[in-house]
Parts: sequence; C-alpha cells; structure tokens
Amino acid sequence: MKFDLKQVGMAGALESLCGQAYGAGQYQKLGIYTYCSVISLSLVCFAVSLLWIFEEKFLILIGQDPSVSKIAGKYSILLIPALLAYSIVQSLIRYLNTQGLTLATLLSSFAILCLHIPVCWALVYKFESGITGAALSVGLSHWLNVIMLLTYIKYSSACERTRVTFSLEALQSIREFFRFGVPAAVMACLGSLSVEMIILLSGFLPNSKLETSVLSICLITTSLHYCISYGVATAASTRVSNELGAGNPQAAQAAVTASMILTVVEAILTSTIFFGCRFVVGYAYSSDKEVVIHVARLSPLVSLTIITDSLRATLSGLIPSL
Repeated sequence: MKFDLKQVGMAGALESLCGQAYGAGQYQKLGIYTYCSVISLSLVCFAVSLLWIFEEKFLILIGQDPSVSKIAGKYSILLIPALLAYSIVQSLIRYLNTQGLTLATLLSSFAILCLHIPVCWALVYKFESGITGAALSVGLSHWLNVIMLLTYIKYSSACERTRVTFSLEALQSIREFFRFGVPAAVMACLGSLSVEMIILLSGFLPNSKLETSVLSICLITTSLHYCISYGVATAASTRVSNELGAGNPQAAQAAVTASMILTVVEAILTSTIFFGCRFVVGYAYSSDKEVVIHVARLSPLVSLTIITDSLRATLSGLIPSL
C-alpha cells in the first residue's frame, strides 16, 4: 500500500530508540517510546488524510486519465480508516521486534492474512462492492491486527518488564521521536521515489496499458523479494541496536558483517534463479504472450534491481539503529 513508506519509515525511529533502550536495560522506556510513536504517527496520519482527500484533483492536474484518477481518489479516501490502524500496527511491531518477540508478530500477521483473503474475496466478488470492499477489507485486517497485538502485549508475561501505563513522558519524547523518524521516513521515500515516478510516467506512453502491466509485474516481483531483505534488515537492526545499548560495539559490528554477507549471498542466488526463469515468470501474472515477452526482456534489469534493492534494504535497516 502507498502509505507503507511513510509509516514504516517513521516507525523506524523505534528501532533505534527501543532497541538501544532494551539493550541498556531501560525496559520501561520501550513502552514510553511506543506511546510516543502512536501519538506522533497519528498526527502524520491526519496530515496524509488531508492530501488523500484531494488526490483525484491532483492526478487530473498532472495529466492522468480522469476515470483512473476518480477511482484512485475514491480508493484513497476509503483507505483513510486503515491509515491510523496501520501506524499503530507498525509501532507495536517495532515494540515487539526490539525485544526479540518476532514469533508473536509472525503469528499475528499469518492469522490476519488467512482472514483477509476470504473477507476481501467475499466483499469484492460475492457482494460485488469492488474497490469499496477491497478498502474495507484492508481496514478491517489492520484493526484486527491491532487488537491481536494489543491483547498479546497486555497479557503476555514476555512483555511484563516493558509494559507501562500512559504518562506525560510520552508527550515529552515526541520531539526526539521526530528527530529520528523524519530522516528515516525521508530515506524510505527517496529509496522508492524513482520507481513511483516510472509508474506515473508509464501512463503517458503510447501503449500505456501494456507498459504499465509489464512494469507492475516487475515491481510486484521485486516487492515480494523485498520482504526477504526487509526481514534480514529487521533482524540486523534489532541485534545491532540491542548490542549498542548494552555497550558491546564489537558484537554489533559482527552482526552488521553477518547481515551483509547473508544479504549478498541471498540476492545473488535469487537474481540468478529469476533470470533463469525469465521466460516463464510472466505467466504467473498474465496469460498474454506479449506481456510475458516484455517481462523477459526486462529480466536483466530486474535481476540487477534485486541485488541493489537487497543491499539498500539491509543498509536502510542498519543505519537507524546506529
């Protein structure tokens, strides 16, 4: 989703703040920083929501197809309820990950995925609600994820040391949160700005339907692979911030080295497999032979993107934790 970059980037401040606080044994600060993150991201959500309301007019202003702009604008407005839930989810995930409680977030995400697929299908196809049903299913999934994670945090003994009640100290930490969060958000947005611009410009090409379809397939493929890189980056960020907070710079350096080696090996292996399967990958998305041929032609660039994107993802995860 399009608010991923802003929210994930801003919540990345917790990787540094909570990670080092946990490593230093300042457990209650994790809860305080998490409250601060939820409040800060809620303010950002309000600002983003105002932009989404006028998205249709903006797209038409820059020359996009009016019918497509209308649908995109409507979908953005319908996604606004999911925006706040997503920001809370990202804050809670960082809170748990910095304590090494990744199994909880994994099980929660898996449960939500299993629920989201049939609900989305029912709303879109069974009740024929189209993009309205798709947006509602996204919002429902995120809010259920919030409830599941909050329930785990409240009743799990693993969170007992870091579980605190709300205090004014959370408000006092907002400035510090933005000091870390804004650069992280800008870094995340700039990392994908070129890709977004390519998609936008593809709408002006003569055969825009074909070009947009091919680009979408390539971007979906790299996005799926990015999940692996993001997982490595999250693990590395947690380990590095914990070790730095505990005053173990040598252990942190070892974690950085290990994560980079793992990233390079995995990226080379994945890009090689993708290039070898370049003539069949397109059929996973489309039965149009012309689309498949164009995907195969772009496979060398996609393979290179997989490698560079993996390195960028890992480094982007490591930098905020330092």
